[in-house]
Amino acid sequence: MSLPNGFLDELRTRVTLSAIVGRKVTWDMRKSNMAKGDFWAPCPFHQEKSASFHVDDRKGFYYCFGCHAKGDAVTFVKESENLGFMEAVETLAREAGMQMPARDPKAAERADRRTLLQQVMEEAVKFYRLQIKTNAGAEARAYLSQKRRLTEQAWDRWDIGWAPNSRHALKDVLAAKGIAPELMIASGLIAKGEDGSLYDRFRGRIIFPIKDTRGRPISLGGRSLDPNAQAKYLNGPETELFDKGRSLFNHSPAREAAGKGKPLVVAEGYMDVIALSEAGFTAALAPLGTAVTEDQLRMIWRIADEPIMALDGDKAGLQAAQRVIDLALPLLEAGKALRIAILPNGMDPDDLLKAQGAPAMQAVLDQARPMVQLLWQRETEGRVFDSPERRAALDKTLRGHLARIADPSIRSHYAEEMKRLRQELFGTAQARPFQPGPFRPRGGKFAPPGGALASTRSSLLAQAQGAVEETLREAVILATLILHPTLIHRFESALERLDLTGEDHDHLRHLILTQADSPDLHALIRETAPAALDALLARPHVAIAPPVRNREDDDLAALCLAEELAKLEARRGARREIEDAMEDFEGLPDEGLTWRLTKAAEARHRSEHGAARDSSDLGEDRAALSRHLQSLIDSQVWVKKNR
Repeated sequence: MSLPNGFLDELRTRVTLSAIVGRKVTWDMRKSNMAKGDFWAPCPFHQEKSASFHVDDRKGFYYCFGCHAKGDAVTFVKESENLGFMEAVETLAREAGMQMPARDPKAAERADRRTLLQQVMEEAVKFYRLQIKTNAGAEARAYLSQKRRLTEQAWDRWDIGWAPNSRHALKDVLAAKGIAPELMIASGLIAKGEDGSLYDRFRGRIIFPIKDTRGRPISLGGRSLDPNAQAKYLNGPETELFDKGRSLFNHSPAREAAGKGKPLVVAEGYMDVIALSEAGFTAALAPLGTAVTEDQLRMIWRIADEPIMALDGDKAGLQAAQRVIDLALPLLEAGKALRIAILPNGMDPDDLLKAQGAPAMQAVLDQARPMVQLLWQRETEGRVFDSPERRAALDKTLRGHLARIADPSIRSHYAEEMKRLRQELFGTAQARPFQPGPFRPRGGKFAPPGGALASTRSSLLAQAQGAVEETLREAVILATLILHPTLIHRFESALERLDLTGEDHDHLRHLILTQADSPDLHALIRETAPAALDALLARPHVAIAPPVRNREDDDLAALCLAEELAKLEARRGARREIEDAMEDFEGLPDEGLTWRLTKAAEARHRSEHGAARDSSDLGEDRAALSRHLQSLIDSQVWVKKNR
C-alpha cells in the first residue's frame, strides 16, 4: 500500500532513533555525548568490540564505520528485525501511537474486526497461562518439566498454557469480559454444537499460542496428555486471523534470528521448534500440522535463501522430505535452495537434543544434503538396474523431474549432477551419460552387441560437421535482437535456453537480456562490448541476413528469428543424437545405429523445410511462418529496388 505524503516524515519526528537502537546495543558512555544527541556503541550488525556504530539523534541517522551500515529508524528496524519495509513502518507507527492509513473504508472495517478478534485471542492466552500455574495444571507442569525438560522461564517465553478439561471454562471467562458469542466463534476458540450450544474447542490440552509476523496471537495449538485422545495435537480452525497454509510457528523470532546470521531450521512440530530454540538454534520454525505448502515455502525463502529442513529420521520423515522436494522443484531459482537434514535412528530434534545435546544437533545440520542427492536416492535406492529397459526407465523418470524445473540455469546444473551420479552408479562402460534433451529415439535406448559398417561410420561423421553452421545461426539471432530490441521480450525465454558457443556470444546475450529496456541497445552494446559486436556484425553470413539489412522491419525480423531458432534447435537435437550414438559406436549393430542416425536426420530435415512443429514459446504457426519467410527471401525484399 502507498503512504500519504508526509506520513514517514511525521513518523521519524515522533520516534527517537537512539531509543530504538538502544534496545539492541549498549552505549559507550565514554565516547557518547547524550546531551548533543551523539551516541556510540559496538555495531549490532557485525561482530566487533570497538564502538564504531554512530547514532546522530538530531539528524535521525546512523552509520557504522566498520561495516558501513547506514539508515534511519525505519531502516534500522527493517534490518535488525529482518522485516519488510511496510512491516517496519507499522512497528514504528504503533510505537509512536500513529494510526496506519487504511486503504479504503472496507479495509478499515476489516482491520477493526481483526483487532477485536486479536483481543479475544489475547484474553484466551492470558487465561490459559494462568491455568498452568493452578492445581488443575499440575499434570501439564510435570509433563513440560520432566519429559520435555523445559523450565518455568521457558514456559513464559513461549506463553505456554493449560486448557482445563471443561466444556465452558474459557467461554465463561470471555463472556464475563463482555465478548459477544459471535466473536468467540469467529476466533476459533469456541465451537458451536448441532444443538446450538457453545463449548470450548481446547480441553485438557497444553496450549501453544500461534503468532503472526508481528508476534500477535492468531490461533492456538493444543497437545493432549490423554494417550487415548483421537488427536495428539490439535490446531485451531482457519479464521479471519489464521490461514494454516500461510502461517508458521515461531515466524517472527526465527526471522529476527536469521537476520542476525543464524541458520534457518525448519522442523516438523511445536516441541521441536521450542527445543531447538532453547538449545541455541533460535532461527527455528515449523509449519502447522500439515506438509509444507507453496505459500509457506515462499515465506521461508523470504527469511533465508537456503533453509535446512530438519526432518525426523523415520519413514514419515523421509516421506516428508520427498514431498518437500516435489513441491520445491518447480519453484527453484538462482540463489533459492533447500538442504535436507535427516535425523538418526528415528529421532526428532527434541529427542536428539535431550539425548546427545546441541553439538549432536549441529553435526546433523552440518551434514544437511542438497535436494538433488535425495531426489537421486529416491529413484535409485533399493533398485537394480541390470537391464537396458530398467536403465531407460530411470532416464525417463529423471527427465520428468528435470522438466518440472522452470529455471533454465538450475535445470542445466541438475542435469549435470544427475549425469555424474548416473556414471558413478553404472560406470562409463555400462551406460551413456544421461541426456536431458528432447531429441531421443522412442525405441530402445540400448542395442545388443554387434559391429558397425564403415559406410555407417562415414555417414555419422559427415553429419557431425554442423558446428560452424550452428555458430552462424547464433550470430544471426543475436544480431537480430540487438538491432530489433522490441522483439527481445517476445523471444526472451528461447534466448535464455540457448546453449551458446563462445564467451563473446554469451556476453552479448547477457547484455541483451539485462539491458532490454535500454533506449538505444545497439549504442549501449557498442560502448560496452565493441570488440564482440564488431566481430558479430563483420561475419558475412550475418551482414547479408534480412533483419540486419532491413533494420526498420520488425515483422520480417520476427519471422527470421523464429526460423533461425527452430533450425538451430533441430540441428542440435540431431547432433546430440549423433554424439550419443558415437559413444556407443563400438558394439552396436549397423542396423540399429543407422536407424538412429536416420531418425535424427529426418528431424533436422523436417525443420529445415518448414514442417509444422510445436513452438508454443514463439507463438507462431511454424509451417505458415516458414512459407512466408521463403517468399520474402525469394523476392529479396532486403535488396533496395531501383525506382
